Amino acid sequence: MGEAVRLKTGGEIPAFRPGLVAALDIGSSKVVCLIARAEQGALRILGAALRESQGLRAATVTSLALAEESIRECVAAAENTADARIQNVLVSVSCGSPMSVTSRTTMALDGALVSDAHLRELLAEGRAKCVAEGYDIIQPAPTSYVVDEARGVRDPSGMFGQRIGVAMHAVAVKPSPLANLKLAVERCHLNVAATLFAPFASGLAILTDDEKQLGATVIDMGGGVTSIAVFLEGHLVHADVVPIGGQQVTDDLARMLAAPLSAAERAKVLYGAALGDLEVGADVVAVPQMGEEGDENDLRVPRSMLTRIIQARLEEIFAEVQTRLRASGYDVAAGRRVVLTGGGCQLAGVRELAGRMLNKQVRIGRPQSFAGLPASSAGPDYATGVGLLMAGATMPPDVLNPENIASQTETGSKGWLYRLTRGLFG
Repeated sequence: MGEAVRLKTGGEIPAFRPGLVAALDIGSSKVVCLIARAEQGALRILGAALRESQGLRAATVTSLALAEESIRECVAAAENTADARIQNVLVSVSCGSPMSVTSRTTMALDGALVSDAHLRELLAEGRAKCVAEGYDIIQPAPTSYVVDEARGVRDPSGMFGQRIGVAMHAVAVKPSPLANLKLAVERCHLNVAATLFAPFASGLAILTDDEKQLGATVIDMGGGVTSIAVFLEGHLVHADVVPIGGQQVTDDLARMLAAPLSAAERAKVLYGAALGDLEVGADVVAVPQMGEEGDENDLRVPRSMLTRIIQARLEEIFAEVQTRLRASGYDVAAGRRVVLTGGGCQLAGVRELAGRMLNKQVRIGRPQSFAGLPASSAGPDYATGVGLLMAGATMPPDVLNPENIASQTETGSKGWLYRLTRGLFG
């Protein structure tokens, strides 16, 4: 615990901006706040806290007061552990029906050397074309460049060419849910430094360099939604959300067994499984009944009944994930690797069920280990928070907020432009 863990991306140690970095992962079932100190090539976790989320459903704010209370309590706990006060936070986004938006832009060079000015103009035009009616755009970024006939160029700076082109990818989010999420954070006297698509942040923390490059699909199984992020050639290339999550599994158990939600959640976590193959014996589970008191009134059901209820809902989720991947064209293009993360993937048998339903190789993704990160905070439910910290420590503010790039001067432009063209993965 005494030495800081070195963070590697693309074989290089990134140039971190020294100082505090704070991440806020606001989900339907939990709020996670992480505070870290970034140094040159190192990231040390100072404070971590997890609290039950209130005032949100399907990752969308339904009560500003309750959401604010949850966020405030979680941030205060992390600040007390870190013995520090934060003002700026990176926030994860799963609300507002996120979807992918792409654009392609070309520019004539007439044999000139590609300069920062060319790239600045090209990227600005590419971002301007990333639009979707009725949506706000977050995290627009280049995915590949073309210089004349040469495709797949990672960094065209300093190359000669007649024409240069760029392919951009961004995430589109409905404005009202996004604005309400930001408002809930700002009411806690915090400034939203940047917003990142939640499974994208998770991917930063859980994917290997080979998975990012060769292709992998991150499935973030949250309480209210199941989010999808496809990575290929080191970039996010597709984003989508299935509006079903772990809370729907709990709701199914509560309805079918006439049990209180708290009792249904407990039965799911302690005795539930996603596959009947994992059942051993004919165990019987006692489930409390709504409005009843005393153990003698508990409903006693075989574990196989819990499994059938859970499996039916999870099969629906994975079937919808597969349908959306096929429609996007990335079911095959992104390869056969799926990485599950989020609290919902910790249920017994989820990995095996996902492999059967999606016909892919599946593993459970856990975030990288950093100095100061408690063992209790190293599970899949902390992946998004850790990924937000990595993004905040690695990418400069003008890249996290591309709308600010237009105001950048030539002074120091090579630094931010190099990091933007290379991407976070190097």
